[in-house]
Amino acid sequence: MKKISSLLLTFIIPTLFAQSISGTVKDKTTKESLTGVVIQILPSKKNVSTDLKGNFRIEISKSDQYIIATLPFYKVDTILLTSKKFNFELQSINDLEAVVIKARSSTLDELSPIHTEVLTMKTLAKAACCNLSESFETNASVSVNYSDAVTGAKQIQLLGLSGNYIQTNLENIPGLRGLGYTFGLNYVPGSWIQSIDIAKGSGSVLNGYENMAGAINIELKKPENSEKFFLNTYLNSQGRTEINLNAATKINKNWSYGFLGHGSTLQTQIDQNNDNFYDLPKYTQTNVINRIKYESDKMMFQAGIKYLFETRLGGELPEISSSKPNYQFTNKTNRIEFFTKTAKLFQNKPYKGLGWIVSGTLHDGITKFGFKNYLGKQQTIYSNLIYQGIIGSTNHTFKTGLSYLYDNFDETYAGLIYARKESVPGAFLEYSYKYFNKFDAVLGLRYDKHNLAGTQITPRVHLKYDIDANTILRASAGRGFKIANIIAENYGYFISQRALKVLETLNPEVSWNYGGSIFKEFGIAGSKANLTLDYFKTEFKNQVVVDAEHQGTLYFYNLKGKSYSNSFQAELNVFPSKQTEIKAAYRYLDVKQSLGFPSNQNVLMSKMFMSPSRILFNIGYALPFDKWKFDFTTQWNSKKRIPNLTEGYIHGTYSEEKAIFAPSFFNFNAQITRTFKKWDTYLGGENLGNFTQPNPIISAADPFSKRFDAGMAWGPIVGRVLYWGVRYKIK
Repeated sequence: MKKISSLLLTFIIPTLFAQSISGTVKDKTTKESLTGVVIQILPSKKNVSTDLKGNFRIEISKSDQYIIATLPFYKVDTILLTSKKFNFELQSINDLEAVVIKARSSTLDELSPIHTEVLTMKTLAKAACCNLSESFETNASVSVNYSDAVTGAKQIQLLGLSGNYIQTNLENIPGLRGLGYTFGLNYVPGSWIQSIDIAKGSGSVLNGYENMAGAINIELKKPENSEKFFLNTYLNSQGRTEINLNAATKINKNWSYGFLGHGSTLQTQIDQNNDNFYDLPKYTQTNVINRIKYESDKMMFQAGIKYLFETRLGGELPEISSSKPNYQFTNKTNRIEFFTKTAKLFQNKPYKGLGWIVSGTLHDGITKFGFKNYLGKQQTIYSNLIYQGIIGSTNHTFKTGLSYLYDNFDETYAGLIYARKESVPGAFLEYSYKYFNKFDAVLGLRYDKHNLAGTQITPRVHLKYDIDANTILRASAGRGFKIANIIAENYGYFISQRALKVLETLNPEVSWNYGGSIFKEFGIAGSKANLTLDYFKTEFKNQVVVDAEHQGTLYFYNLKGKSYSNSFQAELNVFPSKQTEIKAAYRYLDVKQSLGFPSNQNVLMSKMFMSPSRILFNIGYALPFDKWKFDFTTQWNSKKRIPNLTEGYIHGTYSEEKAIFAPSFFNFNAQITRTFKKWDTYLGGENLGNFTQPNPIISAADPFSKRFDAGMAWGPIVGRVLYWGVRYKIK
């Protein structure tokens, strides 16, 4: 092949010297002409753009060998110069993703320089997926655990760090942050979700500075392309019921409307371990979104409003004939959000774009922890203006813009006032370089003027190199910072009689993240397969230490020594047939933090409630036309360190050999789905092994004593759960 190419270059190209070549560029699927496609000749680097009819003409020189066609959101095409006429047919990235999504339930985004896993609707349908916290059952990267044994709140972990260090966005708008972090995973119903992007490491500077260990972006169902009508009902063996109603309509050529509705409740008195405490709180939630969208050749506009109301009741079970007071946990949340998205489109120059996002949040929460009351209010305004363009050709692109974030937090806990206002204007620039289909580099820089933290510079870099058609190498590095919300982010520890002590002025949390991955596609015994290996390290320059390892007291102070997380993961996916998918993954975490400031100590300790090793196995099988679908998932979590709450314990006596550990355990989930033309029915089970943490509440019999603590949850709080549901849809 090399000899043939050499002969072609030797005898054919000279005949084209001092001549021009021409051609057309069309969309491979629609056959429509593409305007603004950059045609470049190499190595002379001459370039032109296609006209309104997709035509081009360009002069070539004797040394030129290749002609390249590039257009944002299309796969780059490169052809050897062997003719005077070239007709390109470019394939849309959306078409490529659609093919991948149809064939696989989850995939690594092979086009993004950022290590990003995409969970599709097919993945989400493998489990009940009633809300976002239950959407990661078959995912190896993200872990979800209860934060305590009373409130029902859940938190996620990625790269060995809790969810407050992960930037979670709803359609690229900051979502689960601030006071919404506590129960935020329960605020996004699974039936609303179209896809979930999980990015490891430092993310794009476009979305802000709070990404310290990764980013999760949830794409909701869109009014222009979701089902006309969708109904999902759910019932489980604990008495939890749900109903989800989605509707969408095309009003006319340009306008579309979408409605997403959710209602759920649990009113059963559950106490499986007989400790006289609710294992799960009674709750009721109402959650709706109304949105409209306008789209034309010149602009796009979206607007939406969200409303959520939720009540929770947990704690001691009511006793009819008892003179002692009951320990109760109650929570009432009202949350209103709005958003607008406006984009200016350039039909003749599709590589250009101007977008503006504006959102606002009003959050009002009232909580009772026994005799201690908590009031939390948050007002947030977010604005992000982004312009994108090219420098010479689409090999060199950039995105730049201005952002503004305003937070007003007003919190009161047990008579103590915690209030602050954050005002953060910012600017950012992200430059991208693409060399053929082989190499991508993204360099980003943010400048933010924080009224409390001062000037913050956030650099980030992402590199991607395609070693060959089946092997991709990635690397990234970047900085992140945030202001801690000590109550909302540590809610579970307040289900206790601990005294809250903030030992000093808490500084902003700052970290650096470094890492990389390699992705390889290959064959095993005639089956398609892929293997992903990734490693990421997060180092904190400052961290707000939450020291919950002293009986009766919860300390907050700035990091005095080291805090880091090392995360390694290997994931193998095998596709023996079109109907079968197999996933096997192993994750290892090394997470440590220096503790001991209250006693003037500095002891580097393994992070509590963190399993160093985790194994996940998932198999999915479907009969032809997906009439029957079977899914089974098992997870093994290794033993994890738990706090030593012995009277008089100090960190100076800590050693790995003498540390207290919770045992390892398995978790088994399974689901069967029967699909019909317009509706599906599914039957499944969670925690089928019925493993639960014994006595998750310390001193449950005396909840007003100093020893009472429900924040030491390290495993499942409830046992086996069976569920059944029906999905009905009109496309």
